[in-house]
Amino acid sequence: MNRQPSAALHGLKVIDLTRVLAGPLCTQMLAEHGADVIKVEPPSGDETRRLGPPFDAAGDAAYFSALNRGKRTLSLDLSRPEAQEVLHRLLSDADVLVENFLPGTLERWGLGYEQALAARYPRLVYCSITGFGADGPLGGMPGYDAVLQAQCGLMSVNGDEHGGATRVGVPVVDHLTGYVAMNGILMALRARDRDGRGQRVEAALYDTALSLLLPHAANWFASQQQPGLLGSAHPNIAPYDKFRALDGEIFLGIVSDAQFRRFCEHVGAPALPADARFVSNALRVVHRDALKQAIELAIADQARGPLCESLMRIGVPAAAVLTVPQALDHPHCTHRGMVVQRGDHTGLRAPVRLCGTPGQAGDAPPRFAQHTRDILTRLGYGEDELRRLSASGAVPGLATSTDNRHGATHALT
Repeated sequence: MNRQPSAALHGLKVIDLTRVLAGPLCTQMLAEHGADVIKVEPPSGDETRRLGPPFDAAGDAAYFSALNRGKRTLSLDLSRPEAQEVLHRLLSDADVLVENFLPGTLERWGLGYEQALAARYPRLVYCSITGFGADGPLGGMPGYDAVLQAQCGLMSVNGDEHGGATRVGVPVVDHLTGYVAMNGILMALRARDRDGRGQRVEAALYDTALSLLLPHAANWFASQQQPGLLGSAHPNIAPYDKFRALDGEIFLGIVSDAQFRRFCEHVGAPALPADARFVSNALRVVHRDALKQAIELAIADQARGPLCESLMRIGVPAAAVLTVPQALDHPHCTHRGMVVQRGDHTGLRAPVRLCGTPGQAGDAPPRFAQHTRDILTRLGYGEDELRRLSASGAVPGLATSTDNRHGATHALT
């Protein structure tokens, strides 16, 4: 799994019972910084394997490959006692368990944290990722990114008056929840270093989504004025918006009067800062529509590439609005090493970089139940026990799993 002894989390064992996005992203980041992550999938597999097209040559969706690099995997039917015993063996020396079942699911199987795990594994850090938490008016309800964007007001401030409220084009709530979970796990591990005890960590998409209402919640608390749709503009800053240039759109992120003056001088509109409507940020916000017209008139004959580069060099934040392929093909993306390749797999690395204890992207995402035999053998299961587990249906995929050490496929007869 390419785990480096020098990596920050080398020696950490993580049992990953998650699927779809937030949980798998959290555990992939842990894996890329040295943790040994064992992904336990249900008999039907992680749903993300089927969220395509596009699909890879083995039939897994590209979506799955973005979230499961560097892990070993097996499948367990945790409703069966035989599979539960396998899980307990996995937990016997584990540091972290991460799950995102609907609240109450593990308790129904006799595997709840307070019910069965906390006393048996007192050093275990148990992370539960849910949509709304386990209790309260919405407790236990299923949570999906776009549903939370709608429920928590994010859609109401994203979009414009012509198209109406619109979800953010990436699963921002799921994504940030993965980071919330990872941060909670690392804090709990730090506390365990101090007092020797594990604990439950909770990460809820609902909490994460509400935390993203910055500055809209603060504006509402202060003014009682309902935030509205501003398109790409900012409610508190102008010009902080998308503008049309000669050959396409650019985004300007001007946050100070000094930047505004430099911008106006650079684009040949030196009179704008003295206009009574634009002399301060507060006034520019009030007159944002007139300001946008004036700026677009000033840059209408300028190509966006050279314009943005020259603005950045004088300290005015600006960028062309690029497509996804253009962004990934940019020379700075290459310089930062953001795109990684592992065999036929191409993906994006974890964004955090540790200079003293660097991690690295792990192996390509595993096939369904790929490492079952290897994992169970390391847990002490012999051939007779493996045959019984396979026959019971508790460990799907065991009969055709691949030995991770040798790349061989075994058949149980």
